[in-house]
Amino acid sequence: GEALVARITAGVATSHVPAIGATLDSGKAGEPYWRPVFAGYEFSKAWIAREKPDVVILVYNDHASAFSLELIPTFAIGCADEFAPADEGWGPRPVPVVQGHPELAWHLAERLILDEFDMTIVNRMDVDHGLTVPMSLMFGQPEAWPCKVIPLAVNVVQYPPPTGNRCYNLGKAIRRAVESFPLDLKVMVFGTGGMSHQLQGPRAGLINKVFDAAFMDQLIEHPAEQAKVPHIDYVREAGSEAIELVMWLVMRGALNDEVRVAHRFYHVPASNTAVGHIILENPGA
Repeated sequence: GEALVARITAGVATSHVPAIGATLDSGKAGEPYWRPVFAGYEFSKAWIAREKPDVVILVYNDHASAFSLELIPTFAIGCADEFAPADEGWGPRPVPVVQGHPELAWHLAERLILDEFDMTIVNRMDVDHGLTVPMSLMFGQPEAWPCKVIPLAVNVVQYPPPTGNRCYNLGKAIRRAVESFPLDLKVMVFGTGGMSHQLQGPRAGLINKVFDAAFMDQLIEHPAEQAKVPHIDYVREAGSEAIELVMWLVMRGALNDEVRVAHRFYHVPASNTAVGHIILENPGA
C-alpha cells in the first residue's frame, strides 16, 4: 500500500506568560483574576486530548536559561532524549520532564540545514517557561506529558532577531522535513510568545488590542502578508516583547494556505501581557 509518513495536522499559537505557570503551580487558577484566562483553554485541553498528537514541535524563545549573551543562536533545535524544566531563579517548575523525539529531531536538523536554514543542534538543554507554560495550558497538570516534544528556540531577545518572513519560511521548511520522515506520526507545531506587551521603560504595561486582533486576523487569512511586516512595526505598535509574535509565523508556515479555525481566544490582562491563543487545523491531514 501507500507509504506512511509523518504529517502536520494542526498548529497552536499561545502566549507563554510566566505568571500563568506560577499561578497553576501555586493552585490559584480558580482565583477571580485568573479564572477567565484558564477558561479560554478549556476547549483546547479537550481538543488536544481528542486529537492526541504523537509529537509537538514547540517554537519558543529561551529567557536566559539555556542560552546567554555568551551564545545566541538564531534558531536552535533540541535533539536530546529529554529536557528538564529550567531553574529560572526560584527553582524549576514542578512539571514533568519533557521527553524528546531524537529520531525526528535529527531528521529535521538535517533537512532544515540542507534546506539552507542554519540550525544550532542542541544535545543538552533545560527548557524554561517559554516551553513549559504552553504545555501546561494545553495538557493541564499530568504526571507525564502525553506526547513527545521537539524544542525549537528562536532568538527574539537580542537584536537582530530573524524577520517574520524568515520565520514563516522556516515553518514551510519544517513541513517539508516532517512530510519526508518515513514514520506514521501525527505532528503539531506550537508557536508561542506575545501578544502585545512591554516589560520595561516608560511604556511598561503597554497593551494594544487593535494590533493584536489585526495580527490574528492576518495570521489566519493572509500569513504571507503578515510575514512582510518589519520588526519596528511590532515594537512601535505593540511593545518591545511583541516581537515574540514572529514565532507564531513559524507555526503558520507549517500549515496549509487554507486552514480551519478550531478555537480563538483573547484576554487582557494576565500579569502585564495580553494573552492570545489560536488553534488552526489542516483540513484533510
